[in-house]
Amino acid sequence: MGNVLAAGPSPTAGQGVPNLGAFPPPPPPTPAQGAAGGPPAQGQPEQTADNKTTNPGTFDELHKKCKEVFPNPMEGCKLVVNKGISNHFQVNHTISLCAFGPSSYHFGATYVGTKQISPTEAYPVLLGDIDTSGSLNAQMIHQITNRIRTKAVVQTQQSKWAMVQLDADYRGDDYTASVTLGNPDFVNESGIMVAHYLQRITQRLALGAELLYHHTQGQEAAIVTVAGRYTGDNWVATANLGGAGAHASYYHKGNEYVQVGVEFEANLRAQESAVSLGYQLDVPKANMVFRGMLDSNWTVAAVLEKKLQPLPFTFMLSGMLNHTKNQARFGFGLLIG
Repeated sequence: MGNVLAAGPSPTAGQGVPNLGAFPPPPPPTPAQGAAGGPPAQGQPEQTADNKTTNPGTFDELHKKCKEVFPNPMEGCKLVVNKGISNHFQVNHTISLCAFGPSSYHFGATYVGTKQISPTEAYPVLLGDIDTSGSLNAQMIHQITNRIRTKAVVQTQQSKWAMVQLDADYRGDDYTASVTLGNPDFVNESGIMVAHYLQRITQRLALGAELLYHHTQGQEAAIVTVAGRYTGDNWVATANLGGAGAHASYYHKGNEYVQVGVEFEANLRAQESAVSLGYQLDVPKANMVFRGMLDSNWTVAAVLEKKLQPLPFTFMLSGMLNHTKNQARFGFGLLIG
């Protein structure tokens, strides 16, 4: 699904293109979903009985495989507690203590409906998160038919509206068409519309295009982007090229324990570019996952996740260092549930 933030200020080099449909990650699946292995990530290609990809997924998640390898550093101390109320409802509490920013408390809730689409998917899905300042993030996902999926996102900053986004996906046998409306204001005749189309050409090759149209009072702009993805036996290469810049990524799975990803991003408006290298190491015997990255701005970051079995605890260590700016950020966290 498209990102209405794509028409906003361009990201600086090394930060990466913001994920479309920006929204804090939902809590872990409910007990019923966890027992079944959890629903497949939204936008991932469907699989047939012979394990051949039919639907190519959504346009905005072309680079998802590579991005999952990179760490997500945090700062300070974080405590997350997840509590399942029932098979359809769960809540979570997040406490963050930061030395260089304001501390916060977030309360979140997740509801999974009773409309069973598959053994691992049920709709509608309602997600909500609110902090002590009154800022709210809410999201609703619903599978109307076997081919049509919709999503609505609302974000507020204290008492002011920050963003409203409406998405719809249509999944054909070998293609996906999506449309997104961001901050639509029919009175003032302003808003953002993003249209996506991704077509599977062969079992390994998928091609697509994106049209972003931004209209405000007296101003309008349109940006066209084309993209392609080629999937090998243990690697995926993806590239986007448009009027705003270019984005290319390469993902390679060395074995069941090692994964590597490389990203290149160029912003034509800001005349900036960056290259990032990320990797993920899985150590099943130690119940540990390590992710690290290095980019061309001399930023080094790493996150270590350790499951403290048999307790339902996950301990996290995070560190990030920018050599040119002489800045360092470190943190640790504990996930319960």
